Amino acid sequence: MSSPTTSPLLSVRHLVKEFQMKAMRKSGRKKRIVQAVTDVSFDVHRGETLGLVGESGSGKTTVGRCVLRLIEPTAGQVAFDGVDLAQLKFEELRQVRRKMQIVFQDPYASLDPKMTVGASIAEPLVVQGIDGNHEEKVVSLLELVGLSADHARRFPHEFSGGQRQRVGVARALALDPALIVLDEPVSALDVSIQAGVVNLFGDLQQRLGMSYIFIAHDLSVIRHIADRVAVMYLGKIVEIGPAAAVYEHPTHPYTKALLSAVPLPNPRVERARSRIMLEGEIPSPINPPSGCRFRTRCWKATELCTMQEPVLEIRAHGQLSACHHPEV
Repeated sequence: MSSPTTSPLLSVRHLVKEFQMKAMRKSGRKKRIVQAVTDVSFDVHRGETLGLVGESGSGKTTVGRCVLRLIEPTAGQVAFDGVDLAQLKFEELRQVRRKMQIVFQDPYASLDPKMTVGASIAEPLVVQGIDGNHEEKVVSLLELVGLSADHARRFPHEFSGGQRQRVGVARALALDPALIVLDEPVSALDVSIQAGVVNLFGDLQQRLGMSYIFIAHDLSVIRHIADRVAVMYLGKIVEIGPAAAVYEHPTHPYTKALLSAVPLPNPRVERARSRIMLEGEIPSPINPPSGCRFRTRCWKATELCTMQEPVLEIRAHGQLSACHHPEV
């Protein structure tokens, strides 16, 4: 991991993404705005893994896609290696995208069923107009992710879920990226093979030195691979900091609730602790609560939480959290 004093590989500042819902003529409803991401800022350094976690609907996948400009941000700045991506024209962005790749959640849906695995892995090289022996490159990539040269001639349906995800990783590595967005890369896999794929990401990072944004809804998945963790709730980051600080000393009630749901390996400790059960559902991003967005489900909420939105503040163990009544 790079020193925080060096310039970050990726810098995201005040990112906003809103989606406009169409008006419904019969009901007379006007156009409504979905606030998917609101004022999100973070850095990713070279060789670092940032874990981006939260429940479904928290906005973490939208952040990942805005970073890659797969969808256009409504506002804010995304700078990659010092270059503001919003200022780039199509051809300039195409060149930068060689260094920014994504691994999708569903390994089967992300592969063309009519193409062999070898053709799928070589496709980025063809699209980018890179000359050379693609067959040799494909074989080396397959071996890098734990598959064999023979697999290049097979089709996606001939592989298990874990093997298909390894193919997706090989394809993402084809252009030697500096940053990979891992969008829930193991959530569609059996629990028995999730650890093997997560370990693969760690091994590849050590060998190739790339950076990750690892998106997950389960804090336990990224515990041993993330250098820093950002916890999102209803489109905002509520806690961010070194992984050890966030896991061992969570200061936001939402982070504490998420961690209480993670099983512990020690049966005695697991039986002795009490879990925090969050009541209610995540509020609608069309009309988020005033003040603190988590207050409608928080056991510590007061009138202050209703009236004033908390800002990210530094805590004793080095992380930032946005809470008027932080955990100690």
